[in-house]
Parts: sequence; structure tokens; C-alpha cells
Amino acid sequence: KKGEPMKAVAFALSALAVLTLPGAASRAAQAGDELAVPGYAVANDVPGAHELPDPRMDYKIVWGIGQGAQDPASEVNPALPVLARYVNTLAKWGVPESKRHIIVMFHQRSPNFDIVLNNDAFKRKYGKDNPNIELISALTKAGVRFRACGQAVVGRKIDQKDVNPEIQVDLWAMTSFMNLEMKGYVRAGN
Repeated sequence: KKGEPMKAVAFALSALAVLTLPGAASRAAQAGDELAVPGYAVANDVPGAHELPDPRMDYKIVWGIGQGAQDPASEVNPALPVLARYVNTLAKWGVPESKRHIIVMFHQRSPNFDIVLNNDAFKRKYGKDNPNIELISALTKAGVRFRACGQAVVGRKIDQKDVNPEIQVDLWAMTSFMNLEMKGYVRAGN
């Protein structure tokens, strides 16, 4: 029909104009998409920001967590909500789960390492629920994989049956970090 090709072109151009306005893509993603990790924020829009998540890029990140909460028995490790915000930001900007290769490595032998305990073991040790279990589970559902340093497991005298089943125990964080970096992962965290 006469005029339909012009309407299609006009629609395409108006859609392109909307999506190229600063923040428009992120607002569109935020308005219609479910968060990768429900209940956690995304990075704030910054008008004119130059470096943005790239949906074509593979994000290969190994995120070290060796420190944590002031009171590890009562508080969520502060690195986990930051990680949830990062995952949500990648998703908001269109980076699909298939391009989010994020591994968390728990390491060091401080009391913060007890984050790796399953809820029953944590409760036996501290008399309360592990405050990290829910967020670790939500991040796992969003595609994040978790690992624990086997040397810290041994050093903290943790029986492997007491480790959260969503956390893989590796030989040594040092080996895991090096192996993953040689496979193209970038190290973040501590």
C-alpha cells in the first residue's frame, strides 16, 4: 500500500533516535527487563558517559573476596551486593548471561572465609543463619559461579561437606587465579 514503506522508515528512524539519546537504552532496559539479581540496584545513569557495558563483549572476570563484613556472623559480605549491582548493570545494558563469565573466589583464612559454610554448619558455629546464603543463591541463578580456596578450607578446619553446595572447592586460590587469568579472565576484587 502507498505510504507504508515511508511509515516503516519513519518508525525505524524515530526508534534509532530514541535509542541514541543519552541513557535511553538503559532506561528502556530498566523499564521492561527483569533484573538479573532481583532486589539489587544497577549503576546510576551518567549522561554522556563514554565507557559503557558492551553487549558484544565477553566479560570474563574472576572476582576475589578475601575480606568482608565487620561482623561476618551477622552481616552480608559487602562485596556481594557490589557484585549483584555489577551483574544487574551488565544485564541492564544488554549483556546477555551467555557473555557474563563471572567467577567469585573466596580466599584467605580469616573469619570472613566462613561465608563458604552451608547454613547448617554456619548455624552450628555462630548460632544464626548464614546471612550470605540468599545472595549467593541469587547470584548463582544469574550465572555467577562461586569457588573457595581449598587451602583456606583446610586452614579454617572446614569439613568439605559443610561447604555450601553452590561453591566449588579448588586446590588453592593462587592456582585458580593464575589459571583463569591465563584463560583470559581479568581479576577484580581483592
